[in-house]
Amino acid sequence: MLVLSRHKDESIMIGENVEIIIVDVRGNKVRLGITAPKDVSVHRKEVYKTIQREKTTKNHQRKRRTHESQGYKLGNNI
Repeated sequence: MLVLSRHKDESIMIGENVEIIIVDVRGNKVRLGITAPKDVSVHRKEVYKTIQREKTTKNHQRKRRTHESQGYKLGNNI
């Protein structure tokens, strides 16, 4: 992990297209501004984890429906 120190109004570049700006620092909270291309998703980690969990659940449900439509029942095959 790379650890960097920045002050208010300073920024960090990730690649050529993503910029993270320190907007404000108050106590133990830091406000960030993020500039990124539209095709780059930017989420707080807890939101990202929820999205990934939902994708995994939907993929499992889709696979189950596909298998069941082909005459298989998951968990009962011998």
